[in-house]
Amino acid sequence: MPIVAYILTALAAYLLGSIPTGYLVARAKGVDIRTVGSGNIGATNVFRFLGKPAGIFVLLVDALKGLAAVAMVLNFYPELHDLAPDVFGRDGQPDASRREWLGIVAGIAAILGHNYTCWLKFKGGKGIATSAGVYFGLAPVAVCVALAMWVVLFVTTRFVSVASIAAAIALPTAVWLTEDSVVLGVVTTGLGVLAIYKHKSNIQRLLAGTESRINFKKKDDSK
Repeated sequence: MPIVAYILTALAAYLLGSIPTGYLVARAKGVDIRTVGSGNIGATNVFRFLGKPAGIFVLLVDALKGLAAVAMVLNFYPELHDLAPDVFGRDGQPDASRREWLGIVAGIAAILGHNYTCWLKFKGGKGIATSAGVYFGLAPVAVCVALAMWVVLFVTTRFVSVASIAAAIALPTAVWLTEDSVVLGVVTTGLGVLAIYKHKSNIQRLLAGTESRINFKKKDDSK
């Protein structure tokens, strides 16, 4: 049955996305990242407390989780169809629309796996890096627009949260404008809303004036 293909895809992508990269990297250094700073396991909190190399590593791996989940489905769809044509095809034949749906399902599941990882009592990150990876596979032009927005806002404000919220708005807007897929547009809008919701504590701190900025300059210990 076709539903089996979606269930298997969602399960595999969820488990891939659920790997708690930030938590594991911090644990390897003797730190429980959930007990410091914002308590988030994402790259920003790791960057602040474990330094640039660790933060960049977590950022890249979290993005790769999303990209890998989508790429495995889209790139290996012919092999999956050959393995189980009645499950991954339509009437035993490859089907482009099913391939697209499976890619979208994989992307959603990977993001949910990162945001609500089963390994940490369903508490995870905010999904920005993983979402970027997913959309490099699904809509590369749109994600480049969102990434450019993120960079501009981050450099000008030094608030990762502001840049991430802006990107969460820019991505669905760019998808609607550049992709000929209503389904992808609707899904991306929903994921954008989820990303903003996951930043609710950051929004509260921004309104209260207590949100932390990233400091690009090294501290001068000689003073």
